[in-house]
Amino acid sequence: MNKVNKIFQKHMMEMILLAICIVIAITAPGFFTVSNILGILRSAAFKGVIAFGMTMVIICGEIDLSISSTVAISGIIAGLVGRRLEAAGILPMETGIVLGIIVSVAICGLIGAFNGFLRTKFNIPTFIITLAMMNVLYGAAALLSGGFPLTGFPSWYNTIGAGNIAGIPVPAILLIIVFIIVHIIMTYTTFGRSVYAAGGNPEAARLSGVNVKKVKILVMVAVQALAAMGGIMCSSQVMSAAHNFGKGWEMDVIASVIIGGGSLNGGVGDVKGTFVGLIFLGVLLNGMTLMNVSEYVQYIVRGGLILMAVLINTIQLSRVSESK
Repeated sequence: MNKVNKIFQKHMMEMILLAICIVIAITAPGFFTVSNILGILRSAAFKGVIAFGMTMVIICGEIDLSISSTVAISGIIAGLVGRRLEAAGILPMETGIVLGIIVSVAICGLIGAFNGFLRTKFNIPTFIITLAMMNVLYGAAALLSGGFPLTGFPSWYNTIGAGNIAGIPVPAILLIIVFIIVHIIMTYTTFGRSVYAAGGNPEAARLSGVNVKKVKILVMVAVQALAAMGGIMCSSQVMSAAHNFGKGWEMDVIASVIIGGGSLNGGVGDVKGTFVGLIFLGVLLNGMTLMNVSEYVQYIVRGGLILMAVLINTIQLSRVSESK
């Protein structure tokens, strides 16, 4: 019974997810179709690639609220760089957008480095830093775009966010690739272990030889670079870029990590759990949409879900500490 109890506690969210899938499948017959399942994966991918980066940040004991504005400005930067290269006669938009994407991800990575620098140099909470940066980037995105959607992207650009390879959505493929990479980093590398150490007990990690400041900066860089990637995917899906893209995404991204077992206290969580949290939210929202549940009710359910996940995690962590 103890073994069964431990298995149930360890995989509680997966079991709840399975139960929800069964209920939705009964009430909404179109749920268990291949197209709908692939649609859930496609929808989850845009926020999912960011959630894997946020997992690293939260495990490290930090948070980043500015990723929603990064989503918006990344597509705008990519488009503007492509346009300027074409206008200067250096590269046509067809190929210039590739350099635009690279520049966009690099700039967003530097923004993450700046956030990390402020955190480690002046000990300002990342909640405050990234809250301020969210507004800065939102304003910058509006200024760069003139307050209007940026268009004129080459036709192939649409493949990133809306294409298919062998019937599988490209965003879903990118989601799996990022998941595998981050999972390997967090599970099998010294850096991954350092992230857990820096989040669990920064002082003990420092005394053990871990460069805590460097680790914190690198995870902030990672989440911003992945937020840029999510923004490129988002803009390519609709073939435009606007300053209001990604609005409110930070809520779902953080919720995915928390539902998957992450703790805002740091030192706890894993990428596999975040993946479960992503699918959990995706299935829930998709099911409620299929059942024509009011959008306002969906907000209530999502909020209640986050609270429930935090409560479950708190109880599990307290039981673990009591057993030691």
